Amino acid sequence: MLPPSTLSPDYPLLARIYTEDRPWLLGRLYTRLRNLEDAEDVAGDTFVQLIQTPRLAAVREPRALIITIAKRLVWKLWRRRELEAAWLESLFHQGEQFAPSPQEQLAILQTLQQVDQMLDGLSAKARAAFLYSQLDGLTHKEIAAALGVSVSMVRQYIAQALQRCYALADAP
Repeated sequence: MLPPSTLSPDYPLLARIYTEDRPWLLGRLYTRLRNLEDAEDVAGDTFVQLIQTPRLAAVREPRALIITIAKRLVWKLWRRRELEAAWLESLFHQGEQFAPSPQEQLAILQTLQQVDQMLDGLSAKARAAFLYSQLDGLTHKEIAAALGVSVSMVRQYIAQALQRCYALADAP
């Protein structure tokens, strides 16, 4: 255990929230995910992010913050799984002659996860516009029709995504 001088001033509050709200959160997550391991992982990640919250004592409704963090993590988990499933399906349709080696598969999957993390802060439409453009090769007009927005909005979405990717790729 850490010496008392290194503990956060919010430690008593964090300990109380963890003790009281972890079982509640696990129940909610299990209901949603139907997998205890995933529920425990998301709950753990939720409390890691909660610990990093500045001025936690100022939060009036800790459960609201906890559920907001958990929902974001669940969506991130689902997005990552959808991305993996789509990639595996594309591999299946390519056949054995085009199948990459296990090392190449891992590298591609890690790259896809990095791109997903880069796009994490974008709106759903901006992310979709970028993926339609880069992965599906759709034109701006086709993307606009699919998303129900104007062509100029599609250009803005793609520009936002590219800016975010370039900024995060250049970050140390």
